[in-house]
Order: sequence, then structure tokens, then C-alpha cells
Amino acid sequence: ATKFGKLFLHLTFSLCVITAFPTIFSSRLVQHELVANYSHLFWVKGSQPDLVPYLLLAHIDVVPASESDGWEAPPFSAKEIDGFIYGRGTIDDKGPLVGILQAFEYLLMKGYAPRRGFYIGLGHDEEVINNVSGFNGAMNIMRILKQRGVQLSFVLDEGLAILDGVISGLEGPAALIGISEKGSATVKLSVSMVPGHASMPPRESTIGILAAAVKRLEDNPMPRSFGLGPERGMFEHLAQKFRFPMKLIMSNLWLFSPLLGRVLERKQETNAFVRTTTAVTMFNAGVKVNVIPSLAEAYVNLRIHSAQSLQEVVDLIHSTVGDQRVKIELVDGFDPLPVSSYDERSFGFQIIKKTVLDMFPTVTVAPGICIGNTDSRHFKDLTSDIYRFAPLWFKPGDAQRFHGINERISKSNLEELVAFYFSLIQNCDINKLPEPHTSVHEL
Repeated sequence: ATKFGKLFLHLTFSLCVITAFPTIFSSRLVQHELVANYSHLFWVKGSQPDLVPYLLLAHIDVVPASESDGWEAPPFSAKEIDGFIYGRGTIDDKGPLVGILQAFEYLLMKGYAPRRGFYIGLGHDEEVINNVSGFNGAMNIMRILKQRGVQLSFVLDEGLAILDGVISGLEGPAALIGISEKGSATVKLSVSMVPGHASMPPRESTIGILAAAVKRLEDNPMPRSFGLGPERGMFEHLAQKFRFPMKLIMSNLWLFSPLLGRVLERKQETNAFVRTTTAVTMFNAGVKVNVIPSLAEAYVNLRIHSAQSLQEVVDLIHSTVGDQRVKIELVDGFDPLPVSSYDERSFGFQIIKKTVLDMFPTVTVAPGICIGNTDSRHFKDLTSDIYRFAPLWFKPGDAQRFHGINERISKSNLEELVAFYFSLIQNCDINKLPEPHTSVHEL
């Protein structure tokens, strides 16, 4: 685990990757190419070319971090404290990245040769701000595969995790496999007028008009959509692990969805499952204390629920603001991602689920919805099944470490990541899933 921790600091350099995983780069089974100077694409040829390949995704880049923010250890030191490796990227996304590569290295060292071919894609710009995330790395990997006529059985990327004690009232840990992602939009609001002197102010300034528009957006959130998207499947799968009366409510969402939506919207962590969220993230106006500014601007970030479209959200913003003096511009955005299959015949979902349960038999596995976005969204033309999951254990308080201070992973969890991908790759070698039990058989 110490070796893995030190790798977190250096995996942006191709030379270090080659040094750390020599068997991968020397194997005749593996074709490696550099994409857009910094991203990596590996093709592992299978012995049965009729089996549709799959793709394991991760990203190399991380968000910024500074020790002055209050870290217990320097954020790029990979320092071990009480069994945890501290460092930016340990959760997002160097942990899964190291897990994939180390697992594959071990398999090749043992003489493993896959029956089902697969790809490993490592992007370098997933953390770029706004909606250009992955445009140089993952997008170019996707274009290469598309040009070669590749179709994928499924894609597995980062996203959701194993939640232990995080969901109030849930008995035992739950492994949530992301089957979709919310859409995203950045909207710019602006107000312009002739500037003036502060000694003779107008009845309403650009700041006042814009502030009122922003306040209307915050006071009038997007409509509740709970139960109309994939979040319904998540709660239905988890229902039997809740205590009464929540078990009764979640087992009958056809009746209780409106009630549960009202309960969930009270907390910001669960409100994201209920609706399209609205966050005012930037507000700019004024250059001098005695000048009425001629321009005021605000930026609003929205995460779009699966039951809505980008256009519907933009239309609702126009109607909520309701002031022609406020100019509304869509800077960028995209619709929610399609919902991947998760029934008994879903190859990718069932293979991931089997691998989780083989390792953690007491965990409840359920489909989930990612409220953030990943590189995997760029691959929807190559497969209808995209999953977002890594067996990272999240306990109360751990979510704040994600893109926050003191990001860390336990050494034991890092070893579990390696074991997970080690088993997953081998589990994918089956030709097809066993036939699901029919109702007659059950009877």
C-alpha cells in the first residue's frame, strides 16, 4: 500500500507508469497508445474475438489543493497517518486508477490471457471546469474507438461508492452503481444600464435588479421530480434494508413518492435526488465605490434531473426571472445521460454486482444516480450501458473530503480496489449471463 501511495504523486508521467507497471507495457497482449499527449489508451486482445469488449475508465488529473487550506498532511505527499494515505486524488481518481493498473499487472504476471478483450482509458482533463471536462482526453479516446468501429458491451468509470452509515435509517452498507448522470447547465444572467454617480442613484441599480432575479431563482426551486427518474430504482432496491415506517414507504413509491420527495428535499445532500438543483456560483458588479455600475453579471450552475431536459430548465429560468431587463444566456450545457440497464439480463451491471457481492457479501447492491459528471458521458455513442462505481468506502464525513481537505484512502481499501478489478476482469470472461430465474421456477 505504501508503494501505491507514492504512485499518487507521479502518475501523470508516462515514464513512471511504465516503470511501475512493466508487465503491462511489455506484454504482447497489450497495445498502448498516447492520446492527445497526456491520455492513455490500452487495448487488451481477447482469445474469443466474438465477445464484445468493455472499457475501464479513470482519469489522471486532480483538482488543486494547498496545504494552507488546513490539510493534516501535505496534499501531494501521500503521507500515511493511522492507516490512511492522505493526498489529493486518493479518492478522485488515483485510487481506482492504481487499482485497475495494479490488478492487470498482477493478472499478466500470473500468465492470465483474457477471453473477452477490453480497453483501459486514462483521461487527463476530467477536472477541467465548466462543461469542457474531458474534451481533450476522454473525447479523443472515444473518437479513436469510434473511427475503428468499436462497440462496447459496457463502460465502467468512477462515480458512486459503498456508503456505510451515510444514508439515514439504512441498515448496513450499500454499494450504489451509477446508471445515469444528471445533466448540467451554466447560465449567465446580466443587467446593463447607463452608469451614474452614487450621489444621484436611480430607483433600481443593475445590482439591485440582478440580485432580485437571483433571489427569485433561489426562492422558487425547480419542481420536484422525485420518483420520475432512476433514483426510484435505487430506493426500491434499498427498501428492505430500512426500518419501519421507511420500509413501507419505499416499498410503495407508486403511492408515497410525493411524501418522500418532501422529506428528502429538507437536506441539501438528498435534495439533489429530488429535483434539478440551482446554484448561484458567481456574481460580479462594480469597479468603484462612488460609481453606479453599468453592468452586473451572475452565473448559475444547474444539475438537471433525469425527468427534465436542458431546454425545459432554460425555459423555467426565463419564466421564474420574469424580468425583460435581465438578459439570460445559456453558456453551455447538456441533457441528463440515458439510463443504463440494470435488470437480470444486464451483463455489465450483473458482472459488477457479482464482483461486489463476492468480496462484500453483506453489502446491498442497488442502482444509483450520479449528481456529478464523469468522463464516461462521452462514450454514450459506443454503448447503451455506462456504469459509475468503484468500491471506495464512504463513511459519515468522507463526502466532504471529496474535492475538499484531507482527502484520503485507507490502505486496506486500496488493496480492496486492486482485488475488485482483479476479479472483475476475470468475471467478464464468461460468454453470457446465466438465464435469470423465471416466475415458474420460483414457484
